[in-house]
Amino acid sequence: MKTLTISAVSAALLLAGTSALAQSSVMNYDPSPYLGGDALFWELDPDRGSGSADSTGLRLRGGVAFNDYFALEGHLGGGGSDGPVELDYLAGAYAKGILPITPDFRLYGLAGFTEVDVDIEEESGFSWGGGAAFDVAPNLALGADYVRYLDESSYTFDAASVGMTFHF
Repeated sequence: MKTLTISAVSAALLLAGTSALAQSSVMNYDPSPYLGGDALFWELDPDRGSGSADSTGLRLRGGVAFNDYFALEGHLGGGGSDGPVELDYLAGAYAKGILPITPDFRLYGLAGFTEVDVDIEEESGFSWGGGAAFDVAPNLALGADYVRYLDESSYTFDAASVGMTFHF
């Protein structure tokens, strides 16, 4: 059931992205690069056995918005430890479907792939999440999101983030 849900979300994001790219060529939309920084509140939650580990790190985000509805984005994060578990790094690439609610507020969904390296092991896999952003100045937005970076058979790795994004 989980695989079917993930597949449906992925297909919807890809279709939205394809439609958005087609619209951008008609409307002559100039791609808009952006760069952001966030506080990353991560949690490694094993399915069995020992308790979960959680801590706070930092995340850098960068991407290109091709129009008001679609962007490609990359994440690079790290830091924080909880006992024997330390987040060495996470790195990933995502398609971002954007839903403008008002001219200054938008919701978005992310789907892509991430590699996560914690002291226990290094894994990569499909990632998904969602968030919201609010423009506080013409080129500056505040935002928050939640991403399931990994969903392995023996554990999950999730993170909630809050931060700022600068649009060039």
